[in-house]
Amino acid sequence: MKPEPHRRIQPVEFTWPQPPFQVVLVEPRIPPNTGNIARLCAATGSVLHLVGPLGFRLDDRSLRRAGLDYWSSVAIERYTGITDFFRQRNGDERFFYYSTAGSRCYTEAHYRPGDWLVFGNEPDGLPDALLDANAESVYTIPLKRGDVRSLNLATATGIVLYEALRQAGVGAAKAE
Repeated sequence: MKPEPHRRIQPVEFTWPQPPFQVVLVEPRIPPNTGNIARLCAATGSVLHLVGPLGFRLDDRSLRRAGLDYWSSVAIERYTGITDFFRQRNGDERFFYYSTAGSRCYTEAHYRPGDWLVFGNEPDGLPDALLDANAESVYTIPLKRGDVRSLNLATATGIVLYEALRQAGVGAAKAE
């Protein structure tokens, strides 16, 4: 069932990238974060890839509540584990990994439509072996050190995804 449009939203036509961005969550643990990210993917036309094992069931009430009634609008792919995920790739993909251990800011990456944005779980992040094997593609979101350890996963995903969309030229369609 498609969600009803909000009565106060003014429709603004946007041009969305093709192919869409690919958002990858590796072993997510907190259902509301995943639900919020699913909603973000629905709002941007991005594909959500869930790499198991998951720390919850997909029918979890809090997961569903966080995604509201947008679940039917989300393209979701599931994988049993990281090996299964990479086995299904064709080798032409461009991957960007996000970690508090990254040495470059996420705004330094040069995103293109179809890129894969890979995030780790709460509280562990991405596996060290994956980060080490892809060190040239690991980025971070700046934080005022000493005050917080990391951002909420859904917040971090939104920051990076909208920067990628901005770089891809997403914007209001021009009236003719």
